[in-house]
Order: sequence, then structure tokens, then C-alpha cells
Amino acid sequence: MKGRTIIAKIGGKIFENHENLEYTLNQFKKLLYEKKVIDKLIIIPGGGSYANFIRILDRKLDIGDDLSHWMAIFAMNCNGDAISREYKDIKCIKDIEELKESNEFISIFLPFDFIFQTDELPHSWSVTSDSLAIYIASILKLNHCFLIKDIDGIFIKNQIEPIQEISTKEYEKLRKDNKLAEFQTQYDNLKKSYPIDLYSLKLTNDFKTSCIILNGSFNSKRIIEFFDDSINQKEKIYTKITN
Repeated sequence: MKGRTIIAKIGGKIFENHENLEYTLNQFKKLLYEKKVIDKLIIIPGGGSYANFIRILDRKLDIGDDLSHWMAIFAMNCNGDAISREYKDIKCIKDIEELKESNEFISIFLPFDFIFQTDELPHSWSVTSDSLAIYIASILKLNHCFLIKDIDGIFIKNQIEPIQEISTKEYEKLRKDNKLAEFQTQYDNLKKSYPIDLYSLKLTNDFKTSCIILNGSFNSKRIIEFFDDSINQKEKIYTKITN
């Protein structure tokens, strides 16, 4: 797993909690600078509370799919800027060509300009930062991307360990059969709180870009453990979604 560029979407529950964000970044820095198992980290910021506020606004005022879509993606830019202001050594990049050529060890890609120019994704709440991370990973010709969340992965109801690997077809079947565990949030009245957005499944199939869910919460150590070859694969805690 050496000599790699990786792309990681950092969800709102991670970057909006200082301890979680610090812990996540420290794990990646250890992989970069000490263990040297990766060469470059590209961060995609989630929409977080800003995007959830836009959901509420859309529900109350019916602002429409187009405006909601672009506002939610712009919220990702705002969150990326906020992370960069706190961590001065992490540079924000808006241009996709600059991102491809950058020698920065850690950078944050602010996706609004690029997504607005390409405009290849549906304007829908089924498309969130999860989908954008997979889409951008495919543009960068990366085989997979990481989704850093506050959960260990995808769970079947009444099971205590997450599914370690699952295809999009298997995921859809479990969802349709109502066998997936849900994660309760204060926004459940707006959408089902499954761990990934559903359009991610289509992008995973279309681009053959898998996604790996890792828990970045304080003291979880899931990120370091995933890249540690000394740990038995069956003991690692994550979910990988493949086409």
C-alpha cells in the first residue's frame, strides 16, 4: 500500500468536532510522514451543518433542487476554508489541474468551481459530498476513495460488527429488504440516515471507483489500523463498497 495518493472526504461529524478532526489529521500525518505508506492526501470537505441547514431551508421554503444543489456544494467550500484557516499548513486548491500537479503533502480541494463547470451530477439531495468524493476520485484516476465518518461502517440490523466488504448490488438488496441498520440523527425527518448517499452506488458502478468507510472519531484508530499490514485483515474495522 506504499507510494499512493489518496482522497478522503471528511464528514461534518468529524471536522465540526475539534478532537475528531485533530485525531483524523494526526492519523493521516503519521501515515504520510512517519510510516510513509501514502505520498499525498487530498481532503474533500463535507457539507456538514451548513448543508443540513440548506436541507431545512429547502423543506420550509421549497427553494428548489438547483439552488439547493449549488448552495450545498458551496457549503463544502466554506468548510474547507475553515479547516485551512485552523491548520495553516494545509492549502486549499480550487483548480483541478493545479490539484493534479500539486506537490502538497496534504491539500483541501474546494469543489464548487469544478463541479459547477462540469455539471455532470444530478441536482438532487441524493447527491451529497460522498458522491462528489467518488466523482473527483474518478477524475483523478484513483481506484477508490475514503469516506471518513463518525461510524465504523455499514451494519446489518442486530449485528455488532460492520460488513467489511459489500458490492453495490448487495447493498441495494439489503436496503430494499430493510435489513440495513439506520443511524439516528436530528435530521432523520428530512432523509434516511444511511451511511452513504444512494447516488454513490451508481458512481461506484459507473467509474469502478470503490469507497471505504472509516471511523475518524477520537480514539478510534481505524485509519491507522486500516493501513497497518501487521494487523490481520479480518480484525480491521471498515466497510468497502465495490462495484
